[in-house]
Amino acid sequence: MLRTLLVSFCKMVFPPFPCFLNFWLREGSIRLAELASSTPDQSGDSFPSNETDSDSFMRDDEAPIPQSSPIFSTSDDPEEARLEAREVGKYLLAKSFFDCREFDRCAAVFIRLTPASSILSSLSPEAQNQTPTKATKGKGNANVESPGSMPKPHSPKLPRMSQKSLFLALYAKYMAGEKRKDEESEMILGPVDTGASINKELVGIAAILESWFDERISSGMYDRNQGWLEYLYGVVLKKANSEEEAKGYLIKSVRLNPYIWSAWVELHSLVPSIESLHLIIPKLPGNIMRFLFHIFASQTLSEATGDVQKLLDDLEKYFPHSAFVKTQRALLHYHIQDFQKTDQLFTSILQRDPHRLDDLDHYSHALFVQDDMPKLAFLAQLATATDKFRPETCCIVGNYYSKKSEHEKAVQYFKRALQLDRSFLAAWTLMGHEYVELKNTHAAIESYRRAVDINRQDFRAWYGLGQAYELLAMNHYALFYFQRAANLRPYDARFWQALGKCYTEIGRPEQAIKAYKRALSSGVAYIEPTSSFGSGASDYRDVFLSAELLYPVAMLYEQLGELDECARYMEMVVATEEGEDKLLEEGGGEEGQGTGTTDTTSLARSWLARWAFAKGDLARAKRLAEELCEDGKEVEDAQALIRDLTARMEKGGR
Repeated sequence: MLRTLLVSFCKMVFPPFPCFLNFWLREGSIRLAELASSTPDQSGDSFPSNETDSDSFMRDDEAPIPQSSPIFSTSDDPEEARLEAREVGKYLLAKSFFDCREFDRCAAVFIRLTPASSILSSLSPEAQNQTPTKATKGKGNANVESPGSMPKPHSPKLPRMSQKSLFLALYAKYMAGEKRKDEESEMILGPVDTGASINKELVGIAAILESWFDERISSGMYDRNQGWLEYLYGVVLKKANSEEEAKGYLIKSVRLNPYIWSAWVELHSLVPSIESLHLIIPKLPGNIMRFLFHIFASQTLSEATGDVQKLLDDLEKYFPHSAFVKTQRALLHYHIQDFQKTDQLFTSILQRDPHRLDDLDHYSHALFVQDDMPKLAFLAQLATATDKFRPETCCIVGNYYSKKSEHEKAVQYFKRALQLDRSFLAAWTLMGHEYVELKNTHAAIESYRRAVDINRQDFRAWYGLGQAYELLAMNHYALFYFQRAANLRPYDARFWQALGKCYTEIGRPEQAIKAYKRALSSGVAYIEPTSSFGSGASDYRDVFLSAELLYPVAMLYEQLGELDECARYMEMVVATEEGEDKLLEEGGGEEGQGTGTTDTTSLARSWLARWAFAKGDLARAKRLAEELCEDGKEVEDAQALIRDLTARMEKGGR
């Protein structure tokens, strides 16, 4: 009775408390959970006995298991419900440790991989005074372990426990390993932070899970799994770069339990392209979670097709006020660079829920590109007032300082975001941009590499690596990274334009022409950046036929000696002054706004004037030269050409 009362009190939902009471509330919950787990029960000691059956991985003592109760368990499986009822006290204690971020203590409630008694005994004076036996030389020494050798990880014999408790214990071990990995790295991009630190708990967790799965399969109980351990094993396999196997276990996890959203998110990170997404969708359970996953993956892969829009419309019919669904629509427009619509959608989300910080870092990127400094400043103030210790807040403030050209402060805030969450992808990429602005190319490259390590599908990081190596005049390296970015976003003209430039620099004009033509068939181009990375609003321009893409193609044809083709492209460059209606001679397409006279169109007009002069069309050459003089560009060349034309025409008149 006492145990039931303590457990019920531990599981009560407490009302909100002031911040200064949080510590005492956590300590109080731990004390209550300790009392609940230390009362006498039918299962014996608080910690499992070491006398387990050697033939079974999950066998424990033969003590009877209490009947389940809704107070102790909500599992539909009677066996799991009875196990959860037996270990409810220990589970609450472990959960209290986990909530306090004492991950090792949490795991030790159920699993003791390294008993504290053996550690303490090794530190006793008697143990320290023992003289080690000298190993004999020769072949007999083959089995003696060297001091620095690590024993091969093996699966310890665990007590019989519920899947919920086993998952909590192993996930706590995983989190403890992640915490130690971050502690070993110390400061962001410091002398110790080389990116080589690993989670040393992964091998042990994998061994336990493999043995547990084998036991379940051999006993015919695999179909009664709950999906949590499959999810954790998928995460471990992903960390070990076994992506296909990880994908298989994550699919098993969502099929067993479709409401583990973390499993869907991890599965999404293993989907590199739209084609892969279409292949994986039929393998997923047919419920609402699959539709949410489809939308979530589609917006990150920039697939703004009619089918995705229809899915969003259908979900909004059932969840008209869902901030998540509205955010997915906003992010879909963000990834296709429709920043105006992105602004409208995020504004409506903030009006309804002004303290929701999820994905607001993307909104700050859209405001940055739009040069909307007042809204960006307001967003930074709002996020800081809500929670200044969120990675999203630090990225928003970093974008604000970046827009003010205070790049050192921006780097500080991006580093702060990474101190809060080292896997926060946007912070690594944005910090790389800032290091490019500060001309610290090597730090920029390292930042981009960290972003790629977190998510190999991040085209911005690949593109940033290409730009950084381009600044170092290492064009072959830049070419590789631009190709990776173009493979991930084949319809983004910026990447094909960068490829064309790289091919030109390394002396491959044919490939450069193909890359520029591919850029011309896309919808957005990257035009003369105002900054090193080119994130200003003036850098993006509609490119149905952009002069900045047509002119390099023309010059490449001149380099190849194909002057007629060069002249054709130069004519198209000049025609961009008047817009698309001038370019489309047959009248197909809508009328577009021309660019007017630019440096690029003046260079093309100057080339055409010389071409006409060489072909003997003196009248056209003179007209083009006079237009150059009127435009005030290339004036000296135009005047010299007019003098030559006048002399030639006078000589011909005689």
